[in-house]
Amino acid sequence: MIARKVRKWEKLPGKNTFCCDGRVMMARQKGVFYLTVFLIVGTCSLFFAFECPYLAIHLSPAIPVFAIVLFLFVMALLLRTSFSDPGVLPRALPEEATFIEMEIEAANGNVPAGQRPPPRIRNVQINGQIVKLKYCYTCKIFRPPRASHCSICDNCVDRFDHHCPWVGNCVGKRNYRYFYLFTLSLSLLTIYIFTFAIVHVVMREYGLLVCFFTLWSVVGLTGFHSYLISLNQTTNEDIKGSWSGKNRLQNPYSHKNIVKNCCEVLCGPAYPSVLDRRGLTQDDLPVPASTATQTPLIPNEHTPDDAKPSIADSAIAHAEKRSPSPKEKSPTPAKVPPLASPETDVEASIIIAKEKAL
Repeated sequence: MIARKVRKWEKLPGKNTFCCDGRVMMARQKGVFYLTVFLIVGTCSLFFAFECPYLAIHLSPAIPVFAIVLFLFVMALLLRTSFSDPGVLPRALPEEATFIEMEIEAANGNVPAGQRPPPRIRNVQINGQIVKLKYCYTCKIFRPPRASHCSICDNCVDRFDHHCPWVGNCVGKRNYRYFYLFTLSLSLLTIYIFTFAIVHVVMREYGLLVCFFTLWSVVGLTGFHSYLISLNQTTNEDIKGSWSGKNRLQNPYSHKNIVKNCCEVLCGPAYPSVLDRRGLTQDDLPVPASTATQTPLIPNEHTPDDAKPSIADSAIAHAEKRSPSPKEKSPTPAKVPPLASPETDVEASIIIAKEKAL
């Protein structure tokens, strides 16, 4: 096996796409995000091309300048929301998942066959209110409070609000304030263009038509999230009715003060990412059989340290070459004829004489 160092974002599970060596993180479904960029850029381009020249001459040159600043602010917040980590929680390692499974089995005991096991829930107390922590069968963890699993990105997101296809990303703990500021600034930009489109009559049909439909949707979305921020509540909690009167539960995260709730959501500390996307990890690759047995005779600077023979290995190999092993058979010595002597010469002459007499 060969250990190759790779970035951690290359090994992260889930349905996300990464760019710029893991610095940009988005969902795989980005078609609606491109539509959002096209609508904002297209509408502002029409305003700058056809209405701003007339307004700058007849009203004030500050009108197009303020529109450009507002447009750049909107695009910066859109990209900040779309390209950031929304607060994805890392999945449990195999050892951690096994340990959690053992704890759950020990707490629930032996469940008879045919009966459904009890739900995997842990209770924690927050501001005097009991909050249930649900177990995620995909990530193999007990989700923190207000976290939820996004079925589109296939990740657990801390303080999950919703998955917004218009920004191409989930909206969670780390990018919610940028999402809200994006909707707020986009509402101001839409109202700004719509107001001056009424003043100017050139290309009014196109400018007013786009801004009219955008005005109600964007301003309405901004008002809805302003209401949620004042209650310190998420979209996911509002849809599920987690803190509604039916359940007789109060929101333990609310400070019972609109100003404090807004300050916590919009002015709180920026939370760091827990994924460490650009950290290094090792990836074990199998070595082909053809290259595993072949090593260079003379190691050089390109030879790995593991493949270079040590001094002790070289000495042992040299000694084995010089001294044969006991298993090897020693060659049999060649037979040497006996040396000549007077006795042997006499016997040879007698034998020759007998052969001649016969």
